[in-house]
Amino acid sequence: MTTEQTIAFARQIVRTECDAVRRLETYIDDNFVEIARTIFQSPGRLIVTGIGKSAIIANKIVATLNSTGQPAVFMHAADAIHGDMGIIQPDDIILCISKSGNSPEIKVLVPFIRQMGNLLIGMAGNLDSFLAQHSDRVLNTTVAEEACPNNLAPTSSTTAQLVMGDALAMTLLKMRGFTAQDFARFHPGGALGKKLYTRVRDIMSAEGVPQVAPDADLKSVIIEISGKRLGATAVVEPGSGRLLGIVTDGDLRRMLQSGRDIAAVRAQDIMSPSPKTIAADELAVKAFRMMEQNKITQLLVLDPDQDDAYCGIIHIHDILREGVV
Repeated sequence: MTTEQTIAFARQIVRTECDAVRRLETYIDDNFVEIARTIFQSPGRLIVTGIGKSAIIANKIVATLNSTGQPAVFMHAADAIHGDMGIIQPDDIILCISKSGNSPEIKVLVPFIRQMGNLLIGMAGNLDSFLAQHSDRVLNTTVAEEACPNNLAPTSSTTAQLVMGDALAMTLLKMRGFTAQDFARFHPGGALGKKLYTRVRDIMSAEGVPQVAPDADLKSVIIEISGKRLGATAVVEPGSGRLLGIVTDGDLRRMLQSGRDIAAVRAQDIMSPSPKTIAADELAVKAFRMMEQNKITQLLVLDPDQDDAYCGIIHIHDILREGVV
């Protein structure tokens, strides 16, 4: 194949699978709504099963359901008929996934599920199949053709199964009123968890709380910035602790370039009187966005539990080091 032929072929694969997904829209109807409501109202779990490539899709659907608050368990169809049916509890609902709906394992498994009395939902690409005919309800994932040039390798059909599973999972999420805070509880680790769980107070610099009085001389300001190694210091009113401004190392450079009398300079002369601040209990990812928007590298942190008293600095390096973004 030439380069042009390869590109054209690969693009055709994408188009074929896109067409299969678009066709799914016509299958979302009152039956889909009833299935979603039944699962949502069930006191049991959703047991998802399948064979071959459908089993792989079932595994992914289970992972998505569990991560969005719907208890789900994967049961391999072949293993189920060799002992794993003990997974199924009386209140559980079974979702069985199969393109043909006529696989030998499915034909053996379905009657046993029916005998147990559990609600059976079939996800099938053939509405005349054994699975579809023996299920209480059916999710239709029929595709016109596989993207495989021989119309054999599961491609469009498994994509359709995956998307229908996502549609079901996200519908249940919406019904449940699942929030970003709920999501954080199920994703405490990794980048997702850090974005949704890590707060400014958790990672703000431990190098101290740099601050000077408004009448501090230049030497004191430089020592405070250098000693705390955060590239800035807050200017705080003595006694009240009220935040007045910020002096950054950039402010120092600009002052030195101006040719002013260094001996007479005080912190209040070179500070920025309206520093960007953030509450200690805000998410660290919000602090990062504020730094990006304002093209700065640090924010002064205020403690809402202490009448918004200045309590430190969060630097962009703190956020990057923690892997929040």
